[in-house]
Amino acid sequence: MRLDRAASIEDLRRMARRRIPRFAFDLVDGGAESERNLRRNTAAFEEVELTPRYMVDVSDIDMHATILGQRFDAPFGMAPIGMLNAFWPDADLTLARLCKRENIPYVASSAASTTLEHLAEAADGNGWFQLYVSSDATVTEGLIARAEAADYKVMLVTADVPAAGKRDRDIRNQLAVPFRITPEVLLGLVANPRWSLETLRHGKPNIANYADLLQSATSYADVQKTLITPGFTWDDLRRLRDRWRGKLLVKGILHAEDALKCAEIGCDGIVVSNHGGRQVAFGPPTIEALPEIAKVLGGRIEIIVDSGVRRGADVLRAKVLGASFALTGRALAFGVGAGGPAGAQRAMDILKLEMERALGQLGVPAFRDLCPDHRTRNRSP
Repeated sequence: MRLDRAASIEDLRRMARRRIPRFAFDLVDGGAESERNLRRNTAAFEEVELTPRYMVDVSDIDMHATILGQRFDAPFGMAPIGMLNAFWPDADLTLARLCKRENIPYVASSAASTTLEHLAEAADGNGWFQLYVSSDATVTEGLIARAEAADYKVMLVTADVPAAGKRDRDIRNQLAVPFRITPEVLLGLVANPRWSLETLRHGKPNIANYADLLQSATSYADVQKTLITPGFTWDDLRRLRDRWRGKLLVKGILHAEDALKCAEIGCDGIVVSNHGGRQVAFGPPTIEALPEIAKVLGGRIEIIVDSGVRRGADVLRAKVLGASFALTGRALAFGVGAGGPAGAQRAMDILKLEMERALGQLGVPAFRDLCPDHRTRNRSP
C-alpha cells in the first residue's frame, strides 16, 4: 500500500509491520501479559457515542487548544516512547521536528534513543520532558538539571511504573539491550533490508540519556530497573514539585483520589494514562477512568489523557468526558514505521482530518466548544 492510500492509523500500522523486524515492531506495538488492557484502551474509546447537532455553520473549523499557557494548533501531542529509534531509525528526531512544524507538543522520554538536549533543539519550544524517577537520586537530579538547562518548561513525572511490566512478546523475542544477534534476529534483519540498512547507517539504537549507566545491562528488564524505583511516594512527588520550577504533570493517574492528591500538592495537571497498556494488563481503560477523575477535580488542574487514541474522534471523546488535551504515541510512531518522515506526516494528516470532519459532523465549529452535552445519553426504555 502506498502512503497516500493509507486511510487510517491501522493502515499505517499494517504497513509498518511489513517493514520492521518482529522484535523491533513488538517493542512498540506490544502490551503487558495477555494485552487485555492494550485492546480495551482502543475498544473503550469506540464505545463512547457523541450526538451530532445540525443546522450549524461549520464552514470554518478551529482546532486550536491552549494548555499550560501555550497555544497549539491541535489538541493533541506526541506521547513519550522509549527506545523508539529501535522501531525505525531516527524516529525520535523525525517526530520532534514534525511536532514543531505542526505546532503541537512533543514529549521527550527520558528513555529515548536520542538525548533530551537534541530533542529539545528539534522540538524548538514545543518540547516537554518525561521523567522516570530512578532509585538513584543522583540520576534523577542529573536528568532534571539537564532538562532545565535544555529549557524544557514542562515535566511529566511518570508514576505508573513501580514495577516493570511483564511483556510476553519481549520475552518470546528475547529482547536485549543492547541488541544481540540471535538466529531469529538475523532472520528478521535479512527479511527487512530497508530497516537493517537504515539502522546500520544511523547506528545501533540505545537509551541515550543513560548510556554510561546501562553498559552492563543485558535485557530490557535490566534497563527498567535502572529507570524506575518501587519506592516512589507522595513525599517524593512533593519534593519534585518543590524542585521543578516549571509546569509539572503527573503521568499515570487512574484513580480520582490520586488525582485530587496531585492537585493538593500543587501539580499543574495530570495525565490519565495506563502506559498504553504496556505495564498492567488488568487495569481500567483510560477513557473509562476519566469521567470520575474530571468530576472530582472540578477544573482545579489540567487533565490530559493518553493510551488508546487512534482516531481524531477519540480526542473529541476525551474532551467531552473531561480532558482538555490528549497524547498519542503509537499512532504517530506507526506513521514513522510505515514511511519515515513522510509516513509520520501522513499519520498527522489522518488524525487532523478525522478530527476536523468529526467536529463538522457534530456541529461544533471549535474544539474548545465541545462539552458534556455532546455525549449521547443512554435512556431506559
